[in-house]
Amino acid sequence: DFLKMSQTMQPETAYSAIREHNPSSVLEAHFHQLWAARGDDFPVVNPKLAIKAIGFARVQGDWVGVMVTPWFVQLMLLAGGGTLWGDIPVGQRRYLDLPGATLPFTAAEVMGIGAYQYSPLLAQISEAEDMLAAQRVADDALQAILHLPGEMAASDDEARGFSRRGFFRRLAGKRD
Repeated sequence: DFLKMSQTMQPETAYSAIREHNPSSVLEAHFHQLWAARGDDFPVVNPKLAIKAIGFARVQGDWVGVMVTPWFVQLMLLAGGGTLWGDIPVGQRRYLDLPGATLPFTAAEVMGIGAYQYSPLLAQISEAEDMLAAQRVADDALQAILHLPGEMAASDDEARGFSRRGFFRRLAGKRD
């Protein structure tokens, strides 16, 4: 009986269906629905933020982008049939080697989206002053972590006060 009970207590592995199309609209629809149904249940929200999927693109065959909501800003990974995705139990963390950094991703699974993995980009949602600031965090993260081509040259990044080191310090919850 103990063996049977311990087997049922194991976390369920989040197996993901392979997504052929950009998941942005599915993610936005899901989080809009969640916000409408349970927005009052979230303990900490930033009312200056909207729900928006930013920069989702295929990276090594899988989907990577940033999801902004009033309660989080997260780098997200969804299976696209590539080499980044790895099935792990819901709630378990794994470290993923991306071109610009090695980051922790936690597995989750919800109806409407299926399995996905996420890595928070802000230690506290209040760190985003407004939607424009959240958009900048998302753009900076995608450029720094994935080395995606951006609209700005490296010298423009420095003029804006962006540095890869500073971004990763903010990601770790430290101040510049």
